[in-house]
Amino acid sequence: MCRDCGCSLGPSATRAPLAAPKGVAGKVETIEVIAAILGENDHVAAHNREHFDAQGVLAVNLMSSPGSGKTALLEATIRALGGRLRIAVVEGDLATENDAERIRACGVPAVQISTGNACHLDATMVHDAVHDLPLAGLDVLFIENVGNLVCPASFDLGQHRNVTLLSVPEGDDKPAKYPVMFRAADLSLVTKIDLLPYITEFSLERARASLRQIGFAGEAIELTSRGGPGFDAWLAWLDREVAAQRERARLGETARPRVQPEGASLHESRAPAR
Repeated sequence: MCRDCGCSLGPSATRAPLAAPKGVAGKVETIEVIAAILGENDHVAAHNREHFDAQGVLAVNLMSSPGSGKTALLEATIRALGGRLRIAVVEGDLATENDAERIRACGVPAVQISTGNACHLDATMVHDAVHDLPLAGLDVLFIENVGNLVCPASFDLGQHRNVTLLSVPEGDDKPAKYPVMFRAADLSLVTKIDLLPYITEFSLERARASLRQIGFAGEAIELTSRGGPGFDAWLAWLDREVAAQRERARLGETARPRVQPEGASLHESRAPAR
């Protein structure tokens, strides 16, 4: 994936430059280097998760294509909670501080990661950003990943849960086109459903069927950031996950999200914290 799209697997790739493929041997070398980079990323991700677990903080990775409404969802969530949960946000974009400024305007601390040409966040980026946040006083850390329906699904950041957004303007076939991203989700949010009367080619039933066909095993919620029953269901999911994280922290346990690196089978595991 990333070796084809130009992001070079993020900053950690500079520690192990890729050799130009030379027949079968070159391909093997490339695969080995990518595996080493992902292994290093997983090591830092586990370290991040230990930090979150030690403070009882739930870390949620938000993933989607650009413009699906991740930042709007966070703004509406902050307003709806009214301070009931203590939230901070790590924002990932190629450039600008626009999204972090929107979150700060809601009274919530936010750190912007500008990735340059990297099309996803990695665990080292998140590790560095978290040091600028009041982790000890948080209930939830949202990590808003770079808008991209491919590479972010392959990288564990230290989060406990993955949430993938699908907006009505994108089309109901996105889960079928980008199965790794949606299969990696613990929760799928269909956003901007207030646009359904105007975008009649989008079918909620086809979107649900597409999720089922790719083997999506999580929960799906349809909502608009303007409120309503779907938004209440999203807040209830968040409350349940916060409570579950607090209980895991009490027991010295942790939770890992679904992550599918290149060439690996999809998995989900829950294991005692180390």
